Amino acid sequence: MSAGRLDHAAIRAVLRKDLTAIGRSKAVVLPMLVVPIILLVLLPASVGLAAQDRSIDIDRFLSLLPSGLTEPITGRPPDEQLIVLVLGYLVAPLFLIVPLMVSAVIAGDAFAGEKERKTLETLLHLPARDRDLYVAKLLVGFLPSVAVAWVGFALYCVVANLVAWPVMHRPFLPTAQWAVLILWVAPAVAAVGLGIMVRVSIRVSNTQEAQQLGGAVVLPLVILAVGQTTGLMLAGTGPTFLVGCAAWALAAWLNVRGARAFTRERMAARL
Repeated sequence: MSAGRLDHAAIRAVLRKDLTAIGRSKAVVLPMLVVPIILLVLLPASVGLAAQDRSIDIDRFLSLLPSGLTEPITGRPPDEQLIVLVLGYLVAPLFLIVPLMVSAVIAGDAFAGEKERKTLETLLHLPARDRDLYVAKLLVGFLPSVAVAWVGFALYCVVANLVAWPVMHRPFLPTAQWAVLILWVAPAVAAVGLGIMVRVSIRVSNTQEAQQLGGAVVLPLVILAVGQTTGLMLAGTGPTFLVGCAAWALAAWLNVRGARAFTRERMAARL
């Protein structure tokens, strides 16, 4: 095989092994299912129902935002404005937090879990190159995190449209902004989280340490997502797409450096 090409058979073998192990671990699966359901389904449903209260003064909130950002809201009929603001924009940060959270949980187990279970030595003896092992471990975290975000968004659209139907009388999600956020930005954010967490997992000796140290590193990303995503969505698809490009560039830089730093010798030295 060419030195520049990935060994897809080896990657699939490691991927299949790790995904099977994840599926059998309640400690990993339950947070992956329960937390997104609460954040992406139950919470938006309750917020959407509360937003139907027409006594809430939305004008006071909109006055705090730059006039250019409020146009997507103020252009709506008055009875639709609060629903669109809450379900169309304010809950957007949740869809970046969830892939970050899921990728952090799985990636924290990527190598630290192998050390903890005493299976790392077996992994290092597999007939696969270092780069292929690293890519496989990235995919183990990336695929479930993106899948959870996309499935969660599909459920969210159904719930949001049902909750808002008495006011909107039509489906209003998904929109172009949401498509860019979910299909472009959310996977990029998950890849950034993985680039950090896999490096952390390589350096520590058990999953608990990986989660603690990785959480301290990923937390600023969560705060940034919460603070900026709503404004980003209001700004339109162009700025949202550009932010996704920046996130993908950062993810590529982190993961290329991670792949270069990962060697069997370094991992064996940490056994």
